[in-house]
Amino acid sequence: MSAVMTRPRSWMTDANVSALVSAMEEAADVAREVVTPLFRSDLNALSKGDGSPVTEADRRAELSMREVFERRFPDYGLHGEEFGCDRPDASLRWVIDPVDGTRAFITGRPVFGTLIALMDENEPVIGLIDQPITGERWIGVAGEATRFNQKIKGQVGTRKCDDLANAEMSCTAPDMVPMEPGSGWNRLAGSVRRVSWGGDCYAYGLMALGQIDVIAEGDLKIWDWAAVKPVVEGAGGLLVDWEGNPPGEKSGGRILALGDPSLLKAATDLLNT
Repeated sequence: MSAVMTRPRSWMTDANVSALVSAMEEAADVAREVVTPLFRSDLNALSKGDGSPVTEADRRAELSMREVFERRFPDYGLHGEEFGCDRPDASLRWVIDPVDGTRAFITGRPVFGTLIALMDENEPVIGLIDQPITGERWIGVAGEATRFNQKIKGQVGTRKCDDLANAEMSCTAPDMVPMEPGSGWNRLAGSVRRVSWGGDCYAYGLMALGQIDVIAEGDLKIWDWAAVKPVVEGAGGLLVDWEGNPPGEKSGGRILALGDPSLLKAATDLLNT
């Protein structure tokens, strides 16, 4: 499916977007340089206050990424998972997650990724997903078709799937969603062809390639979803919260991504009945 979009901001000229994407790619490159040698190494993982794991790869990569953005766009806000937010009042703000999917990273599975988003106020307008081990990279810019740096069969884009019964669904982990019998998530999961587990941000990249139709997850922070939204929507999909609204503070971390936006009513009815 192809995306039909227009650039929503007057400042998003070709020259400005080119400079912004260049900075994002440089930051993703330096994160790769940090992360790749540490993959499948004897790296120890520590637990943060919320119980989620963090490694030296997360911290070192974020510091390297911060150096790029501080040098190239010193007036922009900068919000990273590991080291917090600088200049939070800036209207334009980078949101970065150096290793999205730390559990996958520490167990040697190449489905983690580096995430970078540019927010204009509360709206992500540019997003990047980078998988350091496979070398895959997706870039989504509002008003443009999503770019993918590898050769694939056909074009980059989500696939048509107007019936949940034919849909491939994905979720990173069972502890992210309500699994009790009769829950909205279980109703949705019971209506699709198959549910696969794992994937983190990589699953959203696969949605942009037409491999996955539905992703429904909970407990996501802004650095988990901001970068993937422009990628999914630039490929023809839709990313909202479980009620079908733009994701934000009121979403409770519950994100619904659809390769075919025509599934929205059916999916949200099941999630919220």
